[in-house]
Amino acid sequence: MDFFKLKSKGTTVTTEARAGFTTFLTMLYIVPVNAVILSEAGMPYDALITATALITIISCVLNGFWSNTPIAMSTGMGLNAYFAFVLVGHMQIPWQSALGIVFISGMIFLILSFTKFRSWMINSINEDLRRAISAGIGAFIAFIGLQQMGIVTGDTTTLVSLGNFNDKNVLLGVLGLAVVIAFYIKKIKGAFIFAIITTSLVAWIFGIVPSPKELFSFPASIAPIAFELDILSALKLSLVPAIITFFITDLFDTLGTLAGVGFRAGLFKKGSKELEKTLEADAAASVLSSIIGVSTTTSFVESASGVEEGGRSGLTAIVTGALFILTLFLMPLFKAILPNAIYPVLVMVGVLMFAELRHINFEDKSIAIATFLIVILMPLTYSITYGLAFGFISYMITKLLTKEFKDINTGVILLFAISLMAFIVR
Repeated sequence: MDFFKLKSKGTTVTTEARAGFTTFLTMLYIVPVNAVILSEAGMPYDALITATALITIISCVLNGFWSNTPIAMSTGMGLNAYFAFVLVGHMQIPWQSALGIVFISGMIFLILSFTKFRSWMINSINEDLRRAISAGIGAFIAFIGLQQMGIVTGDTTTLVSLGNFNDKNVLLGVLGLAVVIAFYIKKIKGAFIFAIITTSLVAWIFGIVPSPKELFSFPASIAPIAFELDILSALKLSLVPAIITFFITDLFDTLGTLAGVGFRAGLFKKGSKELEKTLEADAAASVLSSIIGVSTTTSFVESASGVEEGGRSGLTAIVTGALFILTLFLMPLFKAILPNAIYPVLVMVGVLMFAELRHINFEDKSIAIATFLIVILMPLTYSITYGLAFGFISYMITKLLTKEFKDINTGVILLFAISLMAFIVR
């Protein structure tokens, strides 16, 4: 085990195994949740279960060996919703083309992972704007979750309204939301997956959906979605904003996770190559995810649970990945879970991302205006791209009006130009 440098990292095999199991438990929810979300794009649910499990296994093991850090990876929340509900559902882009967009953005990320562009981009963009992006995506996916549960519904007069609370499925969604909030507040490890199980048990007991007749089966084939990406159809000028959205969101999401999890635990010391290698693994996994047939892969903040248990090396990530092999054989159980037992998790993830607002300096007028537009317009326009565009454009304009030219750099100008493109090329 000297490969993982356990002694120098102050850990042991037992500690790493326990940490890996803890991380597995806290992010187990991603398999059924991601499959439900992406199935809204018309992709086969069974294949998505297998593909989600496979990319999680591959990305965790890859990162464990390549970077020797305890960071687990899987398909990112937020971008999977953007993939299914915006690109495919709203913009009517075939899911094969959407996978092509994921591939291209992943390749850009991978290529730039070996250059100084990554650090240049991060240093160019105000940290408050990065937090605003996270909060905006949180508001967006929470809105999607509430909409899918039926708690929020369409209205011809007011656009949106309260759903039908006489519907037992809607009530089940409310119950699921209450349960996931309660479990999270009580700091129960694996709160998300336990909330899904609890809500599902209620649905099975009261006959809302049939209970599973069996728990295990052989994995479904990923043939219907693997290698089905259409790269050529994604190479359109009108889709450049979507490609940039995937790239920027994955970049910020990954760096935010690594900063929050890694630096707090002293994983990424100054001059260490581990941060760069983790980013490289993340980028490579994003490319692989499009080939396997799922949306963008990213570093999971749930890795913090394993780090809190003492995980310090790549062995933690490898144990997490190995445990996900079990999910390949749980198809009957996953298929018996009602979507309204799953979407409350999407809302709760949105709440956690929205909490980034507390760190933002609203005394800065440019930041305050850009943040508001990003957060409010992502759900209102049903688009992460347009929310980002409004935010970056307003930031540039207000900085010019207030003559705060020192805050305008090449990166800000580049994002301003890309944002304009989102409205010009449609």
